[in-house]
Amino acid sequence: MEHNQNDLVVQMKGITKVYPNGIAANQGVDFSVRRGEIHALMGENGAGKSTLMKILFGLEQPTEGEIIVNGAKASFGSPTAAIAHGIGMVHQHFMLVPSLTVAENIVLGMVPKKSGMFIDFKKAIELTNEYAEKFNLAVNPVAKVADIPVGMKQKVEILKALIRGAKILILDEPTAVLTTQETAELFRELVHLKEQGYTIIFISHKLNEIKQITDRMTIMRGGKSMGVYETASITEQEISSLMVGRDVILDVQKDTAVPTDVVLRVRNLQYTNEWNKKMLDGVSFDVRKGEILGVAGVEGNGQRELVDMLFDLREPDSGTAAVNGKDVIHASQAKIRKLGVSLVPEDRMTYGIADAATIEENIISDRFNEKRFNNGPLFNMKAIHEESDRLIKDYTVLCKSRKQKVKMLSGGNIQKVVVAREFSSDPTLIIADQPTRGIDVGATEFIRKKLVDLSRAGTAVLLVSADLNEVMELSDSLIVLYGGKIAAYFEDTSQLDDVMMGEYMLGLKKQSAEEIGRVCHEG
Repeated sequence: MEHNQNDLVVQMKGITKVYPNGIAANQGVDFSVRRGEIHALMGENGAGKSTLMKILFGLEQPTEGEIIVNGAKASFGSPTAAIAHGIGMVHQHFMLVPSLTVAENIVLGMVPKKSGMFIDFKKAIELTNEYAEKFNLAVNPVAKVADIPVGMKQKVEILKALIRGAKILILDEPTAVLTTQETAELFRELVHLKEQGYTIIFISHKLNEIKQITDRMTIMRGGKSMGVYETASITEQEISSLMVGRDVILDVQKDTAVPTDVVLRVRNLQYTNEWNKKMLDGVSFDVRKGEILGVAGVEGNGQRELVDMLFDLREPDSGTAAVNGKDVIHASQAKIRKLGVSLVPEDRMTYGIADAATIEENIISDRFNEKRFNNGPLFNMKAIHEESDRLIKDYTVLCKSRKQKVKMLSGGNIQKVVVAREFSSDPTLIIADQPTRGIDVGATEFIRKKLVDLSRAGTAVLLVSADLNEVMELSDSLIVLYGGKIAAYFEDTSQLDDVMMGEYMLGLKKQSAEEIGRVCHEG
């Protein structure tokens, strides 16, 4: 099909962004999208794609370059200015108010208020229903956002943008927390929008989805554009190589697990949250030495609460958990670590690092009291420097030096700092909670291989992941959480498929108590 300049709804020319610390996030980037296309923006963390989209949405200002929207030069000093030009953005972490209804969230700040204070609820529902029908985005306007599934929250965010006049939608990792079924539904909705002339910029690390849904892609590396490609004409392997500058192997090769002794034993965990919602309801399982036990499920079904209880971040109403027979429910984090437990937390920025500290301080933070690093009243700085440099090299952390502040690193390299600290402490049990979320293919490949290698060397691994492909590929055995209960247990993951898993994750299927009970290896 022939295209001309009039097809281009966005043109970003020569975009350069240099921060006050001298880091150039974008270097002369050209980026353009056509009317009525789904265009992927690909790149490792730190490649510059997030900065480029922040500039397009008015969250950042370029150092150099120009933006042309619908043939006219534009300058966005704020998201409000971008929205006025028909640009909307749906962030990876939803920006909704849980206590409000779907309709209230969608029209917030738009619909006139009754008595100057309260939203005109009737008008809000009418508008929501009108736009939901127009764009084939089924939502319940009167439901509280706190009570709706993740897939519907995604639709609410899209409707929020569309009702404000967006013709160009930026979607940041839109399928990160969706099941296979929810992803398929989202893709049908995006195709419907495309057919109506809407333009979608699709940011994702999931190469199979990029191949499935997009028309073209722009690949970035090191703050520069590596080119624009027709999706149908490029392979997943070629995309990966362009992103990281080398061949990438995402299919994990692993020997058959030979699990031995039970390391983590969890029995009948019960927990009701502050809103009186049952988040864990009789959860019991074992993780054995030399195996990776995966925990799959749509977010909000008890995964976070489970991890928190195993690492002294919240206490259950009842139930027990022990590592090699030692209680961890009532133990401090320091005692839990002494039992050989390592945690890669879901929220690395809050629980994984001290962002104002250096790489070295973060990477050795829980080991300063080891004899080799501590000579009585003085630290052995030579040993600390050597260990830091070794881990930075072994875990391929891209940085200027061990003295660089962690907050200056890309997301993938921050995660490598966390992983280097947690994996190198000779752990008995690793709790890996969303270990590759939001990081690039290179870092993902590295972390997945490390988890498998450690498990085969005898470490017990509890892997919690919303990435269905990841949890099926890495896990030797697997449980599915739904509504705070174990809905299924699979001792062998080799025959699983994503459709079957999705049915258990959505509560459409549930195994018998006898089948689920096999996850407890008594004796």
